[in-house]
Amino acid sequence: MNLPVTQSWHDVRAALKAIWGYDDFRPPQKEIVNCLISQKDALIIMPTGGGKSICFQLPALLQTGLTLIVSPLVALMENQVEELRQLSQKAALLHSELLPFQRQATLQALEKQQLRLLYLSPETLLSPAVWKRLCDPQLQINGLILDEAHCLVQWGDSFRPAYRRLGAVREALLKSKPPGTKISIAAFTATADPLAQKIISTVLKLHKPEIFRINPYRENLNPLVRIAWTPKGRKQQLLKFIQERPNQVGLIYVRTRRDSENLAQWLTEIGHQTNSYHAGLSPEERRNIEANWLSGKILFVVCTCAFGMGINKPDVRWVVHFHAPHLLSEYVQEIGRAGRDGKPADVLTLVSEPTGLLDSEDKQRQHFFAEQMRGQQQKAQQLAKSLPPQGEVNAVIKEFPIAAVALSLLHSNGQLEWLDPFHYAISSKSGKPPETQLQAAKQMSEYLTTKKCRWQFLLNAFGFEKENASWRCGHCDNCD
Repeated sequence: MNLPVTQSWHDVRAALKAIWGYDDFRPPQKEIVNCLISQKDALIIMPTGGGKSICFQLPALLQTGLTLIVSPLVALMENQVEELRQLSQKAALLHSELLPFQRQATLQALEKQQLRLLYLSPETLLSPAVWKRLCDPQLQINGLILDEAHCLVQWGDSFRPAYRRLGAVREALLKSKPPGTKISIAAFTATADPLAQKIISTVLKLHKPEIFRINPYRENLNPLVRIAWTPKGRKQQLLKFIQERPNQVGLIYVRTRRDSENLAQWLTEIGHQTNSYHAGLSPEERRNIEANWLSGKILFVVCTCAFGMGINKPDVRWVVHFHAPHLLSEYVQEIGRAGRDGKPADVLTLVSEPTGLLDSEDKQRQHFFAEQMRGQQQKAQQLAKSLPPQGEVNAVIKEFPIAAVALSLLHSNGQLEWLDPFHYAISSKSGKPPETQLQAAKQMSEYLTTKKCRWQFLLNAFGFEKENASWRCGHCDNCD
């Protein structure tokens, strides 16, 4: 059974000062920390750079027992664990890229209950060796923190099927623990519209969650959208934008690995020192590029959405979307990597002219994304006819390689339920595909073509309507 939490607020602030050197919290960190120390479920929508990691790290460090942090990216885990270790805190991580001796050392620390925070991916959490240790009745687990919880909703390039199984984790863990044990769940994300909030709460089975919604508006970020009439013109606009900002730190986002490599090669050939970054690189290559960018050896990186999540560099002065993201939530997260020091930053998106006659690439990308979504749904429905009504996920994946995504899609359609994190039951032969992704793609297109204030559009999309309907930010391209 969990030990009672008897932290006075004086003790909490003293720990904040002792560990991080801060005298007090930023709003609403205090309220979130208080909620998590009380072991209540929570959903926290906090813009990038808002100081969310302290909100779950501090409560974990103040309690006896273990807090699990589920995170989608190795870089994200490594950065946070390294910072905690430099502060002499009991934190570790588990992921597929660790060397065997590193993995063994963490598993031993876990068995000896020497950890307060354990970072791991959803796939590692559900791996047999780790799951067996987490189910040890003697291992006290206080909470499950889901970082970057939008990964549960987004069906774009960054979707991870294992996220849809996390709602069954708490109940399964509690079956192995002493009666009266309590495990809380807190989901953190930078972006979630009202529908996404509902999906996250439902899938994770949150119990009367406290919801913290922090307005994503950043008055120092200047959104710009410019038409690139031809592929050559798109490159020339990018080049002009970079040349107007000499010695400034930035990021260039593209859609695919090939785009990243081709654009980085072109920029290098004309004299700009940069690198291509995407999920196809080796772990060592990715860490090297991240280190070079963070240290200032290279000013900007040409990257896919694989770069930047959880990496905190305050002095990023610009972000360019060489290709527009498919989803508005991705866009807001990626522009949020600029201007974390509060100083002005420009965030530019380049788009083809609406007809696509001179450059059809944007339209082709949107069409490909929509077709990909429809294709996955069709495959899931076909597979549902071949699957046993009840089954074990790993056995099914061995027989049907596409089963991981298909099972998650059936779950999102309301056709399947997880009996536990490893066993499913198909409850219905037909279901309604969620419209969130295609709706979100349409919303992104509307944002790029709107004549209204861009910040007003973004705030409305994420449920932060201004009381004054005629409010304008005054610093986006449509206002300026």
